Amino acid sequence: MEQKKIAPLARGLTGRLRIPGDKSVSHRSVMFSALGRTPVRITNFLHAADCLSTVACMKALGATVEMVSDTELIVTGNGLHGLQEPACILDAGNSGTTLRLLMGLLAPQPFLATFTGDASLSKRPMGRVIKPLSQMGARIVGRKNNTLLPITVCDPGARLHGMTYESPVASAQVKSAILLAGMFADAPTTVVEPVTSRDHTEKMLAAFGVATEQDGTAVTIRPVADEEYVAPEAIEVPGDISSAAYWLVLASLVPGSHLTLENVGTNVTRTGILDVLAAMGAKIERTNERTSGGEEAADLVITSSKLHGTTFGKAMMPRLIDEIPAIAVAALFADGDTVITGAGELRVKETDRLQAIADEWNKLAPGSVEAGEDSLVIHGGTPVRCADVASYDDHRMAMSLAILGAAGQGVVIDRPDCVNISYPAFYDTLQSFMG
Repeated sequence: MEQKKIAPLARGLTGRLRIPGDKSVSHRSVMFSALGRTPVRITNFLHAADCLSTVACMKALGATVEMVSDTELIVTGNGLHGLQEPACILDAGNSGTTLRLLMGLLAPQPFLATFTGDASLSKRPMGRVIKPLSQMGARIVGRKNNTLLPITVCDPGARLHGMTYESPVASAQVKSAILLAGMFADAPTTVVEPVTSRDHTEKMLAAFGVATEQDGTAVTIRPVADEEYVAPEAIEVPGDISSAAYWLVLASLVPGSHLTLENVGTNVTRTGILDVLAAMGAKIERTNERTSGGEEAADLVITSSKLHGTTFGKAMMPRLIDEIPAIAVAALFADGDTVITGAGELRVKETDRLQAIADEWNKLAPGSVEAGEDSLVIHGGTPVRCADVASYDDHRMAMSLAILGAAGQGVVIDRPDCVNISYPAFYDTLQSFMG
C-alpha cells in the first residue's frame, strides 16, 4: 500500500504562497461558459481531478474546451439550449459538484444522459437533489430508490414547472441544481434554505447576465431566454479558501511563521474558517482586497500565535463545512476544548469525516477526540505522537493529517494520492517549507 511520510516542521512558514484556483468557482466557470455562444477565457483554473471531471462532461455534452495551459482554458458553447446528447456515460469521478449541478442542468434537456462515478461518489446520497427536480417534472432513475449511481436523467417530455422548494438542508449543491433547472422552467423557481448556503452559483450567473433575487434565506430565479444569457470574455478564478485552510492553520500553529497567501477567495459564504480561527486567537490580516467576476478576493497574512479552544455550531456549518478537518487540527494544538455541533453533514461527505477525524486523531493523540451523532469534542493540548493513519481516499482528510503531522511529531499516511482531487501540488508545497 502506498504511503506518505510527513516529518515535523523544524521552522516557521515564511514567504508568499499563491493558492490554487477555487474548486467551486472552477467547476461553475466551465459549466456556465459551456452554455454560452462566445469563447470564455478562464484563468487560474484548478487543474485537479474533480474539475477535470466537469471539463470532460461538458465536452461530452458538445462544448469546445481548449486547454491553453494547466491553469488556463477557453470554453465555447452552443447557446443556452445547445447542449447535445452525450454518446457515452458521463463520468463525474469523485465530484459531487459535477454530478449534482449537472443533474439540475440536464433535467430539462430533451435527451437522455446517464452518470457514473468512482466508488466513493457511488455511495453518496443523491435523493436530496432528485426529490426537488422530480417535483419540478424531471424524470430521474437510479439504484436504491433512485438515490445512488448509476443515475439516468431522462427526457421528461414536458417543460419543467417552476415552484417554491423548502430545502431541509443548507446545501449549495442542492440549491444550485434547482436554480439551474429553474432557468428552463415555465415559471419562477424559489429555493428556501434553513440558513444561506454558498452563493457561487448566483454570483456566476450574474456574470452571464442572469439575475437572481435574494430575500432572506430564499433565492428566486426566473425562466431565461437564450438571448438573455451572455457569456463574459474572461473569468479569473480566485484562490480556493478550502486549499488555503491548511496553510492558515499550519502557519498559525508553527512558531516563527509569517506567511502571505495570495489571491484567496473571501466570499462571505466561505469565510467561516477565518471567523473561527480569529475566535481561537489566530492573527490573520486581509490585504489587497478586491473583486473579480463578482467574487471577492484578498491576500491573507498569517502570523503564528497561541490558539485556544472555541465553540461553534449549525449556523456556521454552510460557511466552513469543508474546512472542519483542518479546524480540528488547530483545535488539537489549542489550549482547552473545542466543541463543534450541528456537523452531521460530515457523515455523508467523501467519507464519514466525523468518525474519521475521531479515529485518526485518536491514533496520533489518544483520547483527544469524542465524536457524537453530529458533533466533535476535541481536547486541545493532548500529547501528540507519530503514527500510521488512513486517508480514507478523502483529499481533505489526507491534507489535514499531513499538517497535523507537520505541526506535531510526524505522520505516515496510507493512500495519500487522493489530494490530486483538489490540490495536486499540496505535498510539494508542504515539502518546500521543510528545507
